[in-house]
Amino acid sequence: MARTHAHTHGKSHTNRPTSKNAPSWTIANQEIISKIVDFGKDGLTASEIGLRLRDEFAVPIVKPILGKTITQILEENNITKTMPEDLERLVRKALGLQKHLSNHNSDKRNVRSLELIESKIHRLSRYYKKNSKIPQDWKYKSVIAKLE
Repeated sequence: MARTHAHTHGKSHTNRPTSKNAPSWTIANQEIISKIVDFGKDGLTASEIGLRLRDEFAVPIVKPILGKTITQILEENNITKTMPEDLERLVRKALGLQKHLSNHNSDKRNVRSLELIESKIHRLSRYYKKNSKIPQDWKYKSVIAKLE
């Protein structure tokens, strides 16, 4: 998949398991669900839960085994975040850049990076509003006007 604001393809990725079938060595389905719920109650995100299951319990992918994604399992057990994970990470990244630019306001490259991140936030928020994942009145407050 291509990058949003660059004309390249991403290089960093892991190889997914070759088979979509559930492997024979994984733990029982109920045990996987209980681990997901426990990790969710500890405050881990869905991607962090997937990494823990892969590294500690040899569960390569949850969906072929259980027929549901980690996010769906967390929603069934009423463990949901107010904001989707990817949007939350982008907002955190933008806040970090705003903090950096408050001290280094002549850093033009990162001013541009902040503009690109904010455009990603606005694009994602439109998508999530359309699919009712975030409230319709949710709005990202931009600080870029103060910096220029």
